[in-house]
Amino acid sequence: MDGSLTAQFNDLWSQAMMQGQLLLLPSRLYQLGILVACVGLSWWLKRAIEPRFTNWLRSLEGRPKWQLRVLLLVRNRLWLIVFTLLIWIAARIMAEITPFPSRRFLLELVGTIAIAILAVGFASRLIHNALLQKIVRWSLWAFVILYYTGLVDEVSRVLDSLALDIGDFHLSLLTIVQAAAAITVLFLIARLLTQAASKSIKSNTEISPSMQVLAVKLLQVLLFGAAFFIALKMVGVDLTGLAVLSGAIGVGLGFGLQKVVSNLVSGVIILLDKSIKPGDVISIGDTFGWINALGARYVSITTRDGREYLIPNEDLITGQVVNWSHSNDFVRLDIHFGTAYDDDPHEVRRLAIEAAKSVDRVLTTRPAVCHITGFGDSSVDYILRFWITDPTGGLTNIRGNVYLALWDTFQEAGISIPFPQREVRLLGDKSVAPAEA
Repeated sequence: MDGSLTAQFNDLWSQAMMQGQLLLLPSRLYQLGILVACVGLSWWLKRAIEPRFTNWLRSLEGRPKWQLRVLLLVRNRLWLIVFTLLIWIAARIMAEITPFPSRRFLLELVGTIAIAILAVGFASRLIHNALLQKIVRWSLWAFVILYYTGLVDEVSRVLDSLALDIGDFHLSLLTIVQAAAAITVLFLIARLLTQAASKSIKSNTEISPSMQVLAVKLLQVLLFGAAFFIALKMVGVDLTGLAVLSGAIGVGLGFGLQKVVSNLVSGVIILLDKSIKPGDVISIGDTFGWINALGARYVSITTRDGREYLIPNEDLITGQVVNWSHSNDFVRLDIHFGTAYDDDPHEVRRLAIEAAKSVDRVLTTRPAVCHITGFGDSSVDYILRFWITDPTGGLTNIRGNVYLALWDTFQEAGISIPFPQREVRLLGDKSVAPAEA
C-alpha cells in the first residue's frame, strides 16, 4: 500500500511539473504577462471604483434587504469581478488577433476558474453557519481548481489509497470527502425546502399553532434524514452494516441519554395533545410568562421582566402547569381587602364592584363580585373577583390598578381601611402610666 501511494504521489508530481514546463512555452509566457497586467489593472480599478460604489450603497434607502446583501457581496468581491471581466476581454481580443486556441487557452482557463470561484462565493452565502460556510466555500474552490486543471482523477486516486480495509469494508478518505460533499449539498436543499414549507404551514390559519410546530418538526426530521441516507447511498456506503451499527450505538446511547430522549418524547406528546401552544400564558413553579417557542428538547417561556426561561419538556409533562389560556382567554383574578366595622358592608361591596369595573382591562361583560370572607380582629374582610382576557399584559399590574381604584373610591366615600391597633403597657414601673398606641 505504501509503495502504491508513493507511486501515485510521484505521478501527481510529474504531471504538475509537466504543466509547469508548458507554462514556459513562448505562447504561454505572453499569456502570463497578460494575466499579470490584468491583475495590476484590476487592482487599480478596484481602488478607484470602491469608494464611489460604497457611497452609492450608503445612499440607498428603502431597498429590500436581500438586494442590499447582494450589492454588499459585489463590493466585497469587486477586485475578482473586475479581474474576470478583464481576462475575458483579453481572451476575446486574442481570439480576434489569432485563430489558434492555444494562444488564448491560459486566459480562458483562468477566466473560467475565476467565474466558478465567484459563483461559489455567492452561492455559499446561502449557508448561515459561518464555520460551515467557510468549509464549503474553500472545498468547492479547491474542487474547481482541480477540475479545470485536470488533476481530479490523480487526486482522487491518491485519496482513495488512504483507506481503512476491514474484511469487505473499505473506508477511504475519498469516500469521506464525497460523503461530506453530498451531505452538505443535500442538507442545503433540505433546509431550503423546510423553510419554504414552514412558511406555507405557518401561514395556514386553519392549522392550530401546536400542529404547525409538529408538522414543521416532522418535516425537518424526514427531509434531513432522507438527505443523510441518500448521500451515503450515493457514495456507495452499505446501509445494511450501518443499520446494525446504529442499532448497537442506539442501545448504548439509550442508557446514557435517557433525559434527552425523555424530553424529545415529551415534546412530541405536548404537540399532539395540544396542552400548550405558542402564545399561551402559563405558570410553572415560580415562573409566569407566555410561551415563545416549542423546541424539540425544551419550551421557551418569556416573562414580564424580559427573561427567557428554557423549561425541559419533561417538566411540563410530569409537573403541575397552570395554563391561563388553555381553552379560552378568560382569567379570573381575586384580591383581598378589609374595611372598618363602622362601614356599611352593603355599600362597601357596591363600591368595590364599581371600582373594579372602572379599570380599563377589567371585563364588564362578565360580572365582578365582592363577598365577605370573615370578621377579622381589626376589619371586616372581603374578596373581590373580576375577569380579564389578556393575561399576557400581566397580572400584578392589573391587581395594582384595581387596588388604586378601590383606594380612590373609598377615600371619596369616607370608607376607612383599618390597621391593627395594640395597647402597650410597661410592667414593673408604677410611675409610668399605661400608654395606648
